[in-house]
Amino acid sequence: MPEHTSPVGSYNEWDPLEEVIVGVIDGAAVPPWHPAIEATVPPEAWEFYQRNGGAGFPAEQVEAAHEELEGFVSILEGEGVTVRRPDPVDQSASFGTADWTSTGGSSHTFPRDVALVAGDQIVEATMGWRSYYFATHPFRTIFKDYFRRGARWVAAPKPQLTDAAYNPGYAAAKPDTPSRDDPFPNATSVITEFEPIVDAGDFMRFGRDILVQRSHVTNRFGIEWVRRLLGGEFRVHEVAFADDHPMHMNATFVPLRPGKVLINPERVPELPAMFAGWDVLVCPEPAIPADQTMYFCSRWIAMNTLMLDHDRIFVEAQETELLRLLEKEGFTPIPVPFRTVNTFGGGFHCATLDVRRRGALEDYLS
Repeated sequence: MPEHTSPVGSYNEWDPLEEVIVGVIDGAAVPPWHPAIEATVPPEAWEFYQRNGGAGFPAEQVEAAHEELEGFVSILEGEGVTVRRPDPVDQSASFGTADWTSTGGSSHTFPRDVALVAGDQIVEATMGWRSYYFATHPFRTIFKDYFRRGARWVAAPKPQLTDAAYNPGYAAAKPDTPSRDDPFPNATSVITEFEPIVDAGDFMRFGRDILVQRSHVTNRFGIEWVRRLLGGEFRVHEVAFADDHPMHMNATFVPLRPGKVLINPERVPELPAMFAGWDVLVCPEPAIPADQTMYFCSRWIAMNTLMLDHDRIFVEAQETELLRLLEKEGFTPIPVPFRTVNTFGGGFHCATLDVRRRGALEDYLS
């Protein structure tokens, strides 16, 4: 009998990259205003959402982000990496369920948010925003192809996302200082424990160990679901950082290679205990101007990098201090323009889903 093979195989964030899904910005729409939006996007963008929910983003910004993504794809392909792209979607189309309606979706720019790759298995996330309810669908053509070719593929339970899934009063509570033990000391997360809710962007892979944070889009119910799914092969650890609006880990705690991590100095006052002995690189102040419009995230998206292999790393071209730091630490930075994509809420890690890296399952934290 021939040996079973799969086109999907990725255990960490640093082994040599062979195949990747890269998102597209075309067709992106402004998510409609909702308590889940209020919990996570910068306050200076609230009025924009309230005024433009369901409409498109400024055309010149979409075009600029499109050019950045295409340039990034060209570099990946030039390095011999196979690149897959999602199906085109008009995110401005209205949709709903029996319980609610949405005037539109968001985008299919950031595949890292919608799926977790654990070895040869693709795990579709639930997504915590109603506007992201069908966020996995533009990627289904790719997932079906991988499954037919031997990959494992599973989807988390589709959530109802009724009002019971949200805590609209969270913003009225003045939170205590978040800690490693509890990022929401006053139970101020915008999502409840009504049902499992998971965004894959809240997970980070270290071989057999997978880190996850509870956030405004991932609850403990969802973490436990993933833990039971992967428990035979992986160890899933819940961690917390000093972030009072957590949503996705890749602008907070970024693995670079075995024994070395890049941290956000505002959110990581100390490493989780399991990383004792690891070298820490403290991300410099982002070069993104303080007054630049950021629709979905903070300026710390600048540290949202992507390892091509153990040495080469994609970094936004204008992040001079980060480029200099990484070069000093023995890495080979690959500067790529990505500032407009940053504006839309993601960096190189968000905009990619690495479905195959050349390497085996190993213990790095035992």
